[in-house]
Amino acid sequence: MIGKRFAGLLAAAAVAAAAVYTTFAVRNDFGLGRNMEIAVNMMRELSLNYVDPVDPDLLMTGAAEGMVRALDPYTEFIPEEGMSDFELLTTGKYGGIGALIRQKEDYVRIAQPYEGSPADRAGLKIGDMILAIDGTDAKGFTTEQVSSRLKGEPGSKVRVTVRHLDGTEQTETIRRERIAIPGIPYAGWLDEGIGYIRHSDFTEGCYEEMRAAIERLRTEGELRGLVLDYRSNGGGIMQEAVKILGLFVPKGTEVLSTKGRTEESKQSYRTETEPLLPDLPLAVLVNGNSASASEIVAGALQDLDRAVLVGQRSFGKGLVQSSRPLGYNAMLKLTTAKYYIPSGRCIQAIDYSHSQQGSVRTVPDSLISEFSTRAGRKVYDGGGIMPDIHTEAEYISRFAATLYALGFIEDFGDEYTRRNPTLAGDPVRFSITEADYADFAEFMKDKEVPYESDTRRALKALQKAAESDRFAELKERFGELEAELGDDTQTNLETYRRQIVESIESDIIQRHAYTSGVIAHSLLADKEVHRAVEALRDTAEYRRITTEQDTEKQFKTKN
Repeated sequence: MIGKRFAGLLAAAAVAAAAVYTTFAVRNDFGLGRNMEIAVNMMRELSLNYVDPVDPDLLMTGAAEGMVRALDPYTEFIPEEGMSDFELLTTGKYGGIGALIRQKEDYVRIAQPYEGSPADRAGLKIGDMILAIDGTDAKGFTTEQVSSRLKGEPGSKVRVTVRHLDGTEQTETIRRERIAIPGIPYAGWLDEGIGYIRHSDFTEGCYEEMRAAIERLRTEGELRGLVLDYRSNGGGIMQEAVKILGLFVPKGTEVLSTKGRTEESKQSYRTETEPLLPDLPLAVLVNGNSASASEIVAGALQDLDRAVLVGQRSFGKGLVQSSRPLGYNAMLKLTTAKYYIPSGRCIQAIDYSHSQQGSVRTVPDSLISEFSTRAGRKVYDGGGIMPDIHTEAEYISRFAATLYALGFIEDFGDEYTRRNPTLAGDPVRFSITEADYADFAEFMKDKEVPYESDTRRALKALQKAAESDRFAELKERFGELEAELGDDTQTNLETYRRQIVESIESDIIQRHAYTSGVIAHSLLADKEVHRAVEALRDTAEYRRITTEQDTEKQFKTKN
């Protein structure tokens, strides 16, 4: 027998199906109405005849997720329980104490208190073990359980007991606040007269953050050039990108247009404010993870010959998403249009138009079109923004990334901080010594690192192929090659030493100078940043690039 709740759900679904069927029948489109009726009949059969009781919420959620699965990665159903994460993604804000956490053994620990947050003001530090929350023993709690207890309505209070790295314990009643994760985590100076702004995402209010960062730099000194860092910025709110462009180009400049199936989706966007920096030389850093709104800013500045782009080709996301309420606090985020930057190009790299047939494809070379910037330079669509100055990407090794993911870098940072609670000198210029790295190598001796190099994996595949082909005579040679690989942890600690050192230094600096200090430290040896500064310093070269240089040569050689 169908429960009252499920019966009501089925009745509501049947009414909705009938309404949809009637609406689309008038438009001579019976397909949707027919499929709605099939879905309701399927739910009824599952509720009556499935071997076990069926949760109607899970059934409906699965059906909703299935409807969008074959479209594109950006169209998704967001149920009520997912709305807090959606809000955090779009606004960068949540109610809580303002700290990242991580699991280690039986306890959750503070991984990073945000600078100036309630957790930071209360004296919580990286490495602190969370012993209790509101008097409840936190031993055995997962990060999800701790997070749900630390978060809450702004103004409410939570009592947290922690054990610091020095062994002392502290119990603090912390008032929760509206925590805003900054979209601009750092702004500073690279060289005399050359400013730098790191922009990490396009959450709500990042335009005000960008404007404030520029105004602060202008009060600190004479600004003769500015580097905007959009590397690994995955985008966000499109309107924030338009407003940020208004800081650099004349009021009323068309910087973006969108076009979809509906009239509502066909929009043109112009800047609405007088620019703060209408003529200041700009360099924009991009890489393969710069996407969406960050590509709008970078691409528009390139199309308007307003900046020199440095780095690698950007991701290529030229699709616009809109949110639609579905009732009962659920939401549909769906792709409604493509966006076009001032030259008229859309930089979408992947064609999802045939994804419902189970395949997607990158835009083929035969369909890539040439466009012109305001000065007549050649630029192209069909695959991200091609920089004016191409640099080779630098990637962290999988071994170094594995050490970080397993928590070994942070664990060593805890040990180092116990021995060295303070740093001498400027934390931004901190570096570990040879003795410190020897300590880390010793620390790692009893640690298991599930890492296998690409070479070893290839050798294993070759061995397997040789065995199936009965090449027994190669067995001895394989053994020799395996011995020569030297793929053990201690050998890898030397092979990838530079990257591991950078990770250790960043962890230690984070404890004394927050994220801003880590960013400032990383800029000291950042080759792309140095290249951007060179471009801004060389006035003749900057002018040649922004008035004459085509991206055609780079496009042909880097594809």
